[in-house]
Amino acid sequence: MIRIGVIVGSTRPGRKADAVARWVHDIAAKRGDATAEVVDLRDYDLPHLDEMVPPSMAPSRQPKVRRWAATVAGFDAFVFVTPEYNHSIPGALKDAIDYLYQEWHNKSAGLVSYGVYGGTRAAEHLRLVLAQVEVADVRSQVALSLHTDFVNFTSFRPAAHQEQAVGAMLDQIVAWGGALRGLRQR
Repeated sequence: MIRIGVIVGSTRPGRKADAVARWVHDIAAKRGDATAEVVDLRDYDLPHLDEMVPPSMAPSRQPKVRRWAATVAGFDAFVFVTPEYNHSIPGALKDAIDYLYQEWHNKSAGLVSYGVYGGTRAAEHLRLVLAQVEVADVRSQVALSLHTDFVNFTSFRPAAHQEQAVGAMLDQIVAWGGALRGLRQR
């Protein structure tokens, strides 16, 4: 059974990422080949990246970061839920990724983005960041438009076809997460 962490990639007040993450979680919960858990960055209260050396050289000594590391290490795969802020991902998500290194290695990930144009530029930026920490992102992704998947840009009401898109993405995450298991166990 593949363990999937659905990461709420925004900590901003009034964010939509938590509603989107719960929706993804509920779809994943219907599967028989994976379990899913919502992981909210707000619950970790990570400081702004302030380590003296990069995590590839030494793990953090900060208790908040160690707790975050233990959480990430426990998953086989991830779904990153991210808004698009100025053509990129939120700083809190970037820091959360940057604080760790080996905990990310050889895991699969899918991307669910949202914004005026579906958050696709943020998703593409996130792919570059994940590649550096050796996360295998899958091709299928979900791009939610603030125009068509949210009522008045606030209340999340995804179009019917979006659930199929999540299913296709989860199929790939589970397949890749299983395929990479041997590398993670080395």
